[in-house]
Amino acid sequence: MADRKTLQATEQTIQKQYAYIDKIKDITTEISNKEGRQPTYDIRVFGCQMNEHDAEKIAGMLDDMGYSKVTEGDKADIIVFDTCCVRENAEEKVYGHLGLLKPSDDDEKKSVVAITGCMMQQPHVVEKIKKSYRHVGIVFGTHNLYTFPELLYKYLTKGKRIFDVWDTEGQIVEGTPITRAENVKAWVNIMLGCNNFCSYCIVPYVRGRERSRNKQDIVDEVQRLADAGYKEITLLGQNVNSYGNDLGKKDAFADLLYAINDIQGIERIRFMTSHPKDLSDSLITAIKELPKVCEHLHLPFQSGSSRVLKEMNRKYTKEHYLGLIDKVREQVPGISFTTDIIVGFPGETEEDFLETLDVVKKVRFDQAFTFLYSKRTGTKAAKFENQIDEDVKKERFQRLVDLQNSIGEEINQTYDGKIVEVLVEGISRNKDTMYTGRTREYKLVNFPCDEDLTGKLVKVKIVKSRPFWLEGAVIPEGEIS
Repeated sequence: MADRKTLQATEQTIQKQYAYIDKIKDITTEISNKEGRQPTYDIRVFGCQMNEHDAEKIAGMLDDMGYSKVTEGDKADIIVFDTCCVRENAEEKVYGHLGLLKPSDDDEKKSVVAITGCMMQQPHVVEKIKKSYRHVGIVFGTHNLYTFPELLYKYLTKGKRIFDVWDTEGQIVEGTPITRAENVKAWVNIMLGCNNFCSYCIVPYVRGRERSRNKQDIVDEVQRLADAGYKEITLLGQNVNSYGNDLGKKDAFADLLYAINDIQGIERIRFMTSHPKDLSDSLITAIKELPKVCEHLHLPFQSGSSRVLKEMNRKYTKEHYLGLIDKVREQVPGISFTTDIIVGFPGETEEDFLETLDVVKKVRFDQAFTFLYSKRTGTKAAKFENQIDEDVKKERFQRLVDLQNSIGEEINQTYDGKIVEVLVEGISRNKDTMYTGRTREYKLVNFPCDEDLTGKLVKVKIVKSRPFWLEGAVIPEGEIS
C-alpha cells in the first residue's frame, strides 16, 4: 500500500535501551559479587528461522546485561520463550513447557519467565497467560522485541507482571546487540512482516505488514560478518522476493544480492522464503550470474490444485508454478528445489490432492516440508465450513511423505561417486565421529576427518547416499583432478 511508510528508529530510541542494559548490568554484577556466580539465561525457541534470529538478538541483550547462557541441565535465572503460532501444535508445546515451570513452595530459586514471539500478538493467548500461568512475569510481542531491556529492568526493580504487546508494526531498529548461534553461517534479516494474507496464515496479523531494512544497513551487517570470519549468510524475510517494494524500489532484492556478492570473505549466499508470485526475471538472472549465490531455491507451492490455491489466496496457478520451475532450471541447470506443502486445506478433494502429488512428481523436489492444515483463529480459512476430517488428512499426508521420501532418496543416489564442495559447519550433532556441512545445493554431507576443518570449503567424494543425507570422504588438496 503506497501510503504505508517504513520508519527507522531514532538513535535516541536505541540508546534508551542500552541505558537499561547498563542498569541491569549493575544488578547482575551485584549478584555475581554477592553469590560468587554469574546469573544465567535460557532461551527456548519455537518456530521458524525468523524466531531463531530473534533469539540471537535476545541472547545478545542478555549477554550485555551480564547474564551467561545456562549450562545444560541447570536451572536458569531467566527463561525466555520465543513462540510460534503458525500451527496449533507449536502453541501446545509452549503451554506444556510453561506448565512444567510452575514453581512450588519448596523451590529455593524461582526463575524469571518471559514470553515473546508471534503467539503473544494474539489477545486470547495473552489473556490465557494472565489467568492460567501466573508465574510468567513478562509478556511482549514481535513489534517491540528491542524494548526487552527496559521491560526486564522494570520487572526486576518493581516485581510486578508486565504485559506490553503492541498491536501495530514497530519501526526498523538497527544496532541492537546480537549473539550469533553459529560462527560459520549467519542469518541476516532483510525485512519484517508480510503483505500476502494467505487465507490459512496468521503471520501478517502477528508480524505486521512488510517493512524493508535499508540496503546499506544490510550490506554493512554482512561486511561485519565477513570481517568476523563468517563464510555463509542466509537472507531472511517472510517473502524476500518483495524486498524494497515498500521503499518504492524495483528489483531491489536482485540489486541487494549483487551488492552482497561483492563482499570479500563471504563465500556463499542463500535466502528464504520466496513467494512464487514475486519470483522475478531479475532474481533468476542474479542466481545465474552471481558466483556466491547458491544453486538452491526454496519455493513453497502449498497445493497443486489451482482451485485450492485460489482459496488459499496464493495468487498463482499450478501451471504458473510449474512454468517458474522450468524457467529457473533453464537458466540455472542443476539447481535444487525445496518447498512447503499443506495437506488437508478446507475443501481439498481427493482430486485436488492428486494435483499436489502430480506437482511433486513433475518437479522432483530435493526436500519438502509437509504440514497438516492447522486452523488458526483470525484467518479467513478458519471460518470455512468444509474442514477436512483428521483421518483423511493423515492418510493423505502419509502418501505425500512416502512419495517425497522416495524421490529424495533417488536424487541422493545420483550423488554416489560425485565430488562436491562442502562448507564445513563443525562436528555432526548426530554422530560425534563425523564432521558435517552442506553442498551449494543444500545437501547435508557427513564425513570423517582427523583435523578440524570447520569454516573451510573442502572437496568431498560421496561414498554412500543415505535417504536424508550423504556420506563422504575428504579429498586432500592436490589430489583433486
